[in-house]
Amino acid sequence: MNTSPASPDSPALPQGLIAFVGGGNMASAIIGGLRARGLPAQQLLVVEPVPAARERLQAQYGVAGLAAPGPALADASLVVWAVKPQSFAEAAEAAAPFVAQALQLSVAAGIRSASVARWLGTERIVRTMPNTPALVGQGMTALFARAAVDAASRAQAEAVLSATGELMWVEDEAQLDAVTALSGSGPAYVFYFLEAMREAGAAMGLSHEQAYRLAVGTFAGASALARASSEPPEVLRERVTSKGGTTHAAISAMEEAGVKAAFERAMHAAHVRARELGDAFGR
Repeated sequence: MNTSPASPDSPALPQGLIAFVGGGNMASAIIGGLRARGLPAQQLLVVEPVPAARERLQAQYGVAGLAAPGPALADASLVVWAVKPQSFAEAAEAAAPFVAQALQLSVAAGIRSASVARWLGTERIVRTMPNTPALVGQGMTALFARAAVDAASRAQAEAVLSATGELMWVEDEAQLDAVTALSGSGPAYVFYFLEAMREAGAAMGLSHEQAYRLAVGTFAGASALARASSEPPEVLRERVTSKGGTTHAAISAMEEAGVKAAFERAMHAAHVRARELGDAFGR
């Protein structure tokens, strides 16, 4: 995959008004990260039709809220699209008269940038694929920029999303479907394994709370070790897999059950579904 990392240094705080269309979890994660870094609430505006969600964001972060797109959006230098894929076209139609001059940043899964460009009448679009650890500032987000997005606008997108965790640029938009299957859906895979480890631990005599704490700590520690190491995961695994030992017994059982192959098939299924979503909701 031809990728490039985001700037190694934390970007400066973004300038100008940032408008969010949609006020769900991902919008909350970005807004919360920006506010924690010191961005004034006056630089943030949220369009959220659900009163409870809008009021929660206003109370928690002090941001201005709108029930529907309106002229206030025309002051935004950047618009973050944080709507559900099936709602994007309708939301874009309502907001398009006010946002054409802004940089558009989409965090909506599956919606291709060509569809966004058609709906909004602009080519200045950055499409991204974040994941839910962004809620605790530990997200992994891949970004793709259309040709009309210059270096300054890329930096502006980085300044907004760096508040949620780590960033990585891709040069081919089709790669975002693979990103969706790997890191976008990836937290659910981790939680799935945590469920299994908790239940197995309880079956072996631990309490559910003990087993879950051990499992979460193990995933966190192993991930930290992998990040700190220059060696591939195969080598790291082999170092804790002594032949004839307990880990060897566990790995052998998983190999016999075809766990790795099943996991790879599952990710391919997610990849296919990501493409299907783009076809279904990008018309």
